[in-house]
Amino acid sequence: MKDHACRIDESLPFKPVNVALLTVSDTRDAESDTSGALLADLITRDGHRIAERALVRDDVEEIRGRVGAWLRAENIDVVVTTGGTGLTGRDITPEALRPMFEKEIEGFAVVWHMLSFESVGLSTLQSRACAGIAHGKFIFALPGSNGACRDGWEKIIRWQLNSRHTPCNLVEIMPRLLER
Repeated sequence: MKDHACRIDESLPFKPVNVALLTVSDTRDAESDTSGALLADLITRDGHRIAERALVRDDVEEIRGRVGAWLRAENIDVVVTTGGTGLTGRDITPEALRPMFEKEIEGFAVVWHMLSFESVGLSTLQSRACAGIAHGKFIFALPGSNGACRDGWEKIIRWQLNSRHTPCNLVEIMPRLLER
């Protein structure tokens, strides 16, 4: 990642956020959930807390049920999902999440594809990674591969969830997300 994209002002305080982490998969269980484990490690390494973690099947109602409960929970600031963002018939995470978004963060997908292209070339076309805001919380939907999860966290999300990132970051606007 280019240095200009990752500007940290060490004079500012770091504010950890509480993250709910959801793996969406018909083929993984707690032991074989490598992308969820990787994200949990990266999130905690960067000073944030895993408030809750779960695994659900590729099912719209299961995804919405779990994410909806987290959106109502006071101890959760951000939801990160892994899996179900591809093009196959079972990949339905965006279909489950987008109706929940009050606002979609279109720039996330733009930056995602730009950075993903550096790693996987035109194969980035097969990803429907997305992000949005619902109930005053950020939701990020990443693909299920370890490489995609690492790229999504390391190159985008970690910087925007760092309260010291300048000139702006998502943490500083969290208190204002519910403004009307």
